[in-house]
Amino acid sequence: MIPRFSRPEMTAIWEPENRFKIWLEIEMLVCEAQAEIGVIPKDSPAKIRAKAKFDIKRINEIEEVVRHDVIAFLTSVGEHVGDDEARHIHLGITSSDVLDTGFSMQLKQASNLIIADLDILLKTLKMRILEYKGTICVGRSHGIHAEPTTFGMKLAGHYSAFARAKERMIRARDEISTCGISGAVGTFATIDPRVEAYVAEKLELDIEPVSTQIIPRDRHAMFFATLAVIAASIENLSTEIRHLQRTEVREAEEFFTPGQKGSSAMPHKRNPVLSENLTGLARLIRASAVPALENVALWHERDISHSSVERVIAPDTTILLDFALNRLNGVMDKLLVYPKRMKQNLEHLRGLVFSQPVLLALTQAGLSRNYAYLLVQEHAMAVWDSEKDFLALLLEDETVSEYISEDELRNIFNYRHCIERTADVIDRVLENH
Repeated sequence: MIPRFSRPEMTAIWEPENRFKIWLEIEMLVCEAQAEIGVIPKDSPAKIRAKAKFDIKRINEIEEVVRHDVIAFLTSVGEHVGDDEARHIHLGITSSDVLDTGFSMQLKQASNLIIADLDILLKTLKMRILEYKGTICVGRSHGIHAEPTTFGMKLAGHYSAFARAKERMIRARDEISTCGISGAVGTFATIDPRVEAYVAEKLELDIEPVSTQIIPRDRHAMFFATLAVIAASIENLSTEIRHLQRTEVREAEEFFTPGQKGSSAMPHKRNPVLSENLTGLARLIRASAVPALENVALWHERDISHSSVERVIAPDTTILLDFALNRLNGVMDKLLVYPKRMKQNLEHLRGLVFSQPVLLALTQAGLSRNYAYLLVQEHAMAVWDSEKDFLALLLEDETVSEYISEDELRNIFNYRHCIERTADVIDRVLENH
């Protein structure tokens, strides 16, 4: 099901009007190339272009009888062009030449929109990274407090992932941008290879080295796998937001619009519904990767078991990803961030986030690592199980005092030491993309 707020630019790519328009252009370019090499009269392409058009309603009527979409399309075009010139259309080529080359064009068009979506999202993420570059918060591993980081650093990791996504999407677009005009079983027995080269140049596609009547489906598998990886990155960021919005955490949350309601039963609810929605959409997008991979293995030079799959996953997956990237951009643009709450959470475990710096200081002062670890862990566990303060316990320990002075120990408990290099990491990420 297409989301209600899908962008018309993406959905239009998969409408019959665009598909048949591409098919018609391919057929016209084939005619032009055939005329150039003397297969059809020189003046035929101009005559055909002057009259060539199609009627979608008529195509559907014809297909009801012939049960073949390309034949129905050609019949409709031929009715407009007239028999004298229509006989030069589709000369020496086969249906898959038009279908697959046209499909390449549609995927290329969709890729361009997705790449543009990623550019917009990267711009928004960069803005929020710079806004919270030095905002201290706790880093978590296994969902448990680890060490201090910054919210800008958190976002920088996701920024880097989407920068890689853009690079992969560009490669996926290049991978899929191929033209196959080689005739039945791909031998060029009835079509000159110069025709394929002409069409490829005009459509700004690469020539498929061996099309075997169809363009090899490993290209498409790579394309949909790329979409799946991008969806995984969307889910990754969405999951982070969902966790940060939990009541017990509440370091960030989705913007709650005036008049919005979170629950039919509980008026107080403010739920991360957009992020949850994105998590669900990511599952659907990733689901296209497996059937695309299974489309690679076809019978001999071609069969059409891939066709029914692609008619579903191509529009659905590209439309969903376009929608998801735009929704995620909106979430990040309006994301509410609470630095004060971040500081409160950071201090919740009363200094335990400094356990590693204390451990390192003790070992550097000469204490064995194993003994130092047991010593620090003993006091840390006491903090977990009581209301005691980690620094206070360490200051009372004679062994700790023997190796680290009070001033040195207090200096360790400084958040700035933990994040003094995060700005450099952020700069590196932003400069590289």
